[in-house]
Amino acid sequence: MEHRDIVIVGGGMVGSALAAALSGHGLSISVLEREAPMPFSAEQPPDLRVSAISPASAGFLDGIGAWEKILAMRAAPYRRMQVWERDETAGTLFTAEEAGAPELGHIVENRVVQLAATQALLDKGDIDYRCPAAVSDIVYRPQASQLTLADGSQLQARLLIAADGARSQVREAAGIGVTSWDYPMHALVLACRVDGAQQDITWQQFTPNGPLAFLPLTGDAASLVWYHRPEEVRRLLALSDEELIAAVSQTFPRRLPGIRQLVARGSFGLTRRHAQRYVREGAALVGDAAHTIHPLAGQGVNLGFQDAAALADVLLAAQAKGEDWASERILARYPRARKPANLAMQSGMDAFCYGFSNEAPPLRALRGLGLRLADKAGPLKRGVIRYALGISTPFTRG
Repeated sequence: MEHRDIVIVGGGMVGSALAAALSGHGLSISVLEREAPMPFSAEQPPDLRVSAISPASAGFLDGIGAWEKILAMRAAPYRRMQVWERDETAGTLFTAEEAGAPELGHIVENRVVQLAATQALLDKGDIDYRCPAAVSDIVYRPQASQLTLADGSQLQARLLIAADGARSQVREAAGIGVTSWDYPMHALVLACRVDGAQQDITWQQFTPNGPLAFLPLTGDAASLVWYHRPEEVRRLLALSDEELIAAVSQTFPRRLPGIRQLVARGSFGLTRRHAQRYVREGAALVGDAAHTIHPLAGQGVNLGFQDAAALADVLLAAQAKGEDWASERILARYPRARKPANLAMQSGMDAFCYGFSNEAPPLRALRGLGLRLADKAGPLKRGVIRYALGISTPFTRG
């Protein structure tokens, strides 16, 4: 039996970043990851799963040594974001200039982020990283949880951290319940080659069936997301490349660049989840193990990185003071820092999802008015942008 201060189950984007943030402070840490991501090559086509990495998340990743590794692979900065319903001219355009920032964010493939975060933790030299490492059994105990791996090896952890995704094995073992429901739509995701040079704008048009989104990637690559009823997404997936390109061209806004090639396609259902608690004695949840949101703004991983940063701060501050950092009393500082923000983002995404799918004429008129007013509300608009980017909080003056 090997003893560890901390075992992080899940070495994806958030789990690896958290481990890197905790390194260098004398803690014995193991990270268990089931499957290694495919190594990166610049010649590879773009992946389907991407995220909009905010400046706040980029700063966190830079602090652990991962951001420069991401930029050395590929990331597409965007400096403008447009949102509208029926009339593009009546929507809202957000710009980096208004926020006083060089960009609003970067669209990055999830695999690239995971590779960079994993390399950052390996560079630290004091973290036991195991991959592939499947966990066959977890016995949660408040003072010392026990894990058995598929190869028969066993670990004991004073603190067990769940970074193992929406269907968290750790969360279940710790007896933490989750509140969840499915959204009435699926997401069709397309990786494409488009006409023209690399773009610096991301946009979303809201329709009664769900949003249509354009996300710029590097070079002539782009990611398209088409939200629709599950049966319609299944129908679209069954089309040939030529038929699917034609369907996109007929449905997406006219501003969409011409599609030269479909590189990959896929779909996934949408579920909102929120753990009923983030911590127990000797256990904590981060990222998708604690919460999932509607992906229309690509913000899920940003919440996860904010979780990782907050939990690392709590643990390291307690350790520096000689406190029992794995106790529920200390760990409770983490949900106090994160749960309100995570709930607020979930509620905001739900408001967009359900609000724009309601075709009642009064609500439709109110939506249009709201988007037009948002485009003109100078200081308020700047404040919203800066909060979304993580540059300020709702309580920051100015």
